[in-house]
Amino acid sequence: MANNERRDQGLTYRDAGVDIDKANEAKQKIKELARSTFNRNVLSEIGSFAGLYRLDLSEYSKPVLVSSADGVGTKLKIAFLTGIHDTVGIDIVSHCTNDILVQGALPMFFLDYIATGTLEPQVIAKIVEGLAEGCKQSECVLLGGETAEMPDFYSTGEYDLAGFIVGISDEGRLYNPSHVREGDRLIGLPSSGLHTNGYSLVRKLVFEQERMKVETYVDELGKTIGEELLVPHRNYLKTVKSLVLDRKLSGIAHITGGGITENLDRVLPSGLDARVELGTWETLSVFRFIQERGRVSDEEMLRTFNMGIGLVLVVPEKHVGEVEEDFLSKFEKFFHIGSIINGTGKVLYK
Repeated sequence: MANNERRDQGLTYRDAGVDIDKANEAKQKIKELARSTFNRNVLSEIGSFAGLYRLDLSEYSKPVLVSSADGVGTKLKIAFLTGIHDTVGIDIVSHCTNDILVQGALPMFFLDYIATGTLEPQVIAKIVEGLAEGCKQSECVLLGGETAEMPDFYSTGEYDLAGFIVGISDEGRLYNPSHVREGDRLIGLPSSGLHTNGYSLVRKLVFEQERMKVETYVDELGKTIGEELLVPHRNYLKTVKSLVLDRKLSGIAHITGGGITENLDRVLPSGLDARVELGTWETLSVFRFIQERGRVSDEEMLRTFNMGIGLVLVVPEKHVGEVEEDFLSKFEKFFHIGSIINGTGKVLYK
């Protein structure tokens, strides 16, 4: 009789695995967190069909919108294992912010996309908490996004996270390889750790080869492996914003997937090389741990990981002193890691 009554009532969306009530609960938490990032340019509320952002072009002669989209990759697997979900929100905003910053743009607003098998409001709230914190670090707005519940598509307890950022620059402030000159100096800014790249190799090493658990304490790291692998991607906006606005740089490279080898060459013209001097910066303990335990070659390390350098600034010789002074006044650590020389558009190691 009960089954017959159930059939008579007809199927609901909840029967298919999608709980609208839970979605509404999550949406309310998202509204509160996103609103904490709003500024006077926001004309919409979370929950509208689209986000509205007023453009102030008074300080731009030839305004250019600069956008980027990215994901956190398999670093999410560490979040699933640990149950810590806020740091990946910081990761995605920082990554996207750095990607437009190195073009010469400052962020205006950010959008997120979260897809999951079964929507858990507390997990979503933690992710968005991280997104909001990332947006505050980036001095931008969490304007909107999408949370999709997709049963049978994602495994229980898992989700995917992507981010989309829009920034603004003036056409004359955009970086171009043609700005780089022979004799320019390379200044590296330290990373906070792995950032968001190389996790497939690291997970294979840590969990398959070394048979560690996320709670395994590693003496070389001074913390558990889970804590180390969830260190957030560093956001460089406040560190280099003034240098970008004052046009003190020839170019900037964000050291992400591909390491220094395949990211620094993006800012080089065809007739110049970047000569990077190994040993001129502090290699973080996590990279020594990976190389020693995994017996990874130097070449593989340099084209997979950031190796402790998250951003490389290409600085004209005449501005080196000003750049150094700027960092010293902010108590920012920096390293002189090489220079631009005549060549064929490659990254060389000395």
